[in-house]
Amino acid sequence: MPRVVIISPPFRSHAAPLSVLAAALRERGANVFFACTEAFEDLAVETGTRFVPLAVTRNANTGIAETTAQERGEALRLAEFLDATRRGAVPALVLQARHRRADMLAEPEAVLARLRELDARVRPDWYLVDQLAYSATLGLHCLRARYATYCPGHPTYVPAAPGLLFGVPYDWPAAVRPDPSALIGLEEAARDNDHAFTELFASFVRANAPGAPVPGRAFALTSPHAVLYAYPQLPWLPPVPTGPEHVFAGHMTGNPPPLDHTWSRILSRLRRAADRVVLVALGTFLSARDDVLRTVVSGTLRQATGTGTAVIVAAGGRTAALADLADERVVIVPSVPQQALLPYVDAMVHHGGNNSFTECLRSGVPALLLPFSSDQFAIARDAERLGVGLVRDPNALRPDDVPQALETLRTVIGPATAGRSRGLDGLGPGYAAARLLEVMDRQGSGRPAAPGGGRPRP
Repeated sequence: MPRVVIISPPFRSHAAPLSVLAAALRERGANVFFACTEAFEDLAVETGTRFVPLAVTRNANTGIAETTAQERGEALRLAEFLDATRRGAVPALVLQARHRRADMLAEPEAVLARLRELDARVRPDWYLVDQLAYSATLGLHCLRARYATYCPGHPTYVPAAPGLLFGVPYDWPAAVRPDPSALIGLEEAARDNDHAFTELFASFVRANAPGAPVPGRAFALTSPHAVLYAYPQLPWLPPVPTGPEHVFAGHMTGNPPPLDHTWSRILSRLRRAADRVVLVALGTFLSARDDVLRTVVSGTLRQATGTGTAVIVAAGGRTAALADLADERVVIVPSVPQQALLPYVDAMVHHGGNNSFTECLRSGVPALLLPFSSDQFAIARDAERLGVGLVRDPNALRPDDVPQALETLRTVIGPATAGRSRGLDGLGPGYAAARLLEVMDRQGSGRPAAPGGGRPRP
């Protein structure tokens, strides 16, 4: 069986699902190494894989972005990003476009050197690399290593169609669809990034790996063998690139872990106080939007069904700022065991992140989506079209809007979501691992040879 190194950027929302996939590959006989920064070694230990320290970006998020220790410049950019989300979808996306080089391609020379050292030491047959770790993909391309690509978010993170631009949603949910004139600046920024990254990739390869082919469009650079999407294969998605095998795994969650005693007691208490329980989590970055969390909680408490609705809130670093909301029907904590809780709640409010979307879909839990940035608008639109969620503008949301949305989730969206969840039967990390191993077996597990023989060494 192949010797596989899985490369993750140092973000909990990326590393956690990749560790689940690592475990699925190991269970099927692969010899798996998990490569990330030291803060994520626990994921390798939990999944029984071997850990390899590797940094592919200076940015980091170990679980709550605001409280992650990182360089001052990274903290300032996080604060700037959060401020942009308050101004709306287009300002947030334009700022992300401006930050893209520092976020995704900060030090490609250093990453290539680290990968060369790791490759010589571990000597894997294959790599599996997160698509957003662009420095790592570029480095593997230069090393002429065999690798598969893991797409952690919306499938348009791999922009195949000529008209698709990385950082511009392929479609918008009705509640946050901008005026077309407002998109001009965003599209210009995205197009500039597309050209700049493509030129940088080409010059980097020419300088560091003259024998390697020069990539075409940088953001579309993936494995020529396989691209794995942690997403369902929806019929309206844009076309995927020709060449590699495309595997839509549906989701990247393992079996839900059992609730511990503390959370079992909390749920029992909430069920005694209310008919329904709603989980609220805006992700590891956007939990800092405590203004939106406050609106959601105060609105949820106004729902008048039966004895009312209780709410569990993952408030990140803003737990103390929201402490005044806590009562017999409101639990405010820094983080929650989301996958373990989902089978026991009636609805979820989230930001449209890929993990939350697919976890709700798999659990049959209807969702109110409040997208702020990144691919969240595209994911929210898919949830809307699939009939498994409602979408609202987080910056325009009022407390009075929340009860009506939750009632629609209860009466209309909930039954549809339960049916859609059955469409994921047989998919997930086990399916993904089996398909990847098939590709690796067909392509071969020996060390690839450079033109003229031998392992290429740029």
